Amino acid sequence: MPNSVKHSRRLFLSHAARLAVAGAVLPLTRPALASLPDARSLEFDHTHTGERISIVFAVGNHYVPDALNVVNRFLRDHYSGEVGKIDPQLLDLLFRTRQELGSDQPFHVISGYRCPTTNTKLRNGRGGGVARNSLHMQGKAIDIRIPGVPLSDLRDAATSLNLGGVGFYQRDKFVHVDTGKVRYW
Repeated sequence: MPNSVKHSRRLFLSHAARLAVAGAVLPLTRPALASLPDARSLEFDHTHTGERISIVFAVGNHYVPDALNVVNRFLRDHYSGEVGKIDPQLLDLLFRTRQELGSDQPFHVISGYRCPTTNTKLRNGRGGGVARNSLHMQGKAIDIRIPGVPLSDLRDAATSLNLGGVGFYQRDKFVHVDTGKVRYW
């Protein structure tokens, strides 16, 4: 392929990605965004609401604002319905964890954002198993599993990244990951 064609294609893709990230109205569907270089996507099934999404949340170094809004709503507090703001770095952590595993299965979400009232109720009702200042309340934590992936493999993949906290809840069948300090339990 001649250099001018390569350059033109690269320029077009770069321009399209910037416009998509800026929220411009373009006929770019999810498959079109997913085909852009450096597109990052995730799929989720929510175990409590039954909802499912597949979304391109970032292209290159830029997050897609509309996609982040969709994720915020999807990972809302499923007890109260309150929508929080999910840390985009949490999405990057999930993306990298799934890459580490080599899995294309969706994450099953047990808990995403949690409002303070819900956190207090769960803390008081579960014998202290919920942190008083849980990172779920800041949109920096999520409890997940992946169908067909042993929980220990999910834990090990997240731990290997050294990007935040990882909690292993074998009995409850989920792994907690967050973008807080690196720590393991």
